[in-house]
Amino acid sequence: MATAQNINARLATLRSDLETLQKDLRALAADASTVASAQAKDALKTAQDVSERAYELAEEAAAQAGKSAFEAAEDVEEWANENAETLRATVREQPLTSLAIAVGVGAFLALLLKR
Repeated sequence: MATAQNINARLATLRSDLETLQKDLRALAADASTVASAQAKDALKTAQDVSERAYELAEEAAAQAGKSAFEAAEDVEEWANENAETLRATVREQPLTSLAIAVGVGAFLALLLKR
């Protein structure tokens, strides 16, 4: 009978240990959930910071592109104004050649736009 009592005592101890283990596992799962939640919040904050920076960079790039386009348009306008009189004189001196060049350029542009 001492053996039966010994077995019952061991089973009781085992049950107690299993209950303690279950409690510890529940606590560990809760802790892991808390840590995962905190890490998810940190990741979300980092992603938000990155997206805000990307938006700022896109705005800066758009502003720079607009400025560059405006400067290029001014340069083209200035060049056209500077060379307009020379071009007019050339067209007056060689009207047929000028007409042929204009037709050629128009045909070329038509082919490009057709595609």
